[in-house]
Amino acid sequence: MVTCFVEYIVDVNKIKEFEHYAKLWIPLVNKFGGQHQGYFLPSEGASNVALALFTFPSLARYEEYRKESLKDLECIAAFDYAAQTQCIKSYTRSFFRPLFK
Repeated sequence: MVTCFVEYIVDVNKIKEFEHYAKLWIPLVNKFGGQHQGYFLPSEGASNVALALFTFPSLARYEEYRKESLKDLECIAAFDYAAQTQCIKSYTRSFFRPLFK
């Protein structure tokens, strides 16, 4: 199991646009075999940082999702929406493995 942690720097004037973008991706990650734990939008503290967490059974399965998403029409529409609205300034992606005991 691998969890992807994405930290976004968002345009503070386009939080609603980013929220729409986030709502597009939750079912898409699930469609490709992942489990989305949600997006976390700015509240207190930094007003331009948002987070996302989602899990795939393996890093290999995540890589398949990335390749497949580039050909999927719904994913392409979500990528295009972010580009058109410019709600995302930048992002970083990190991967984690769980430790339960």
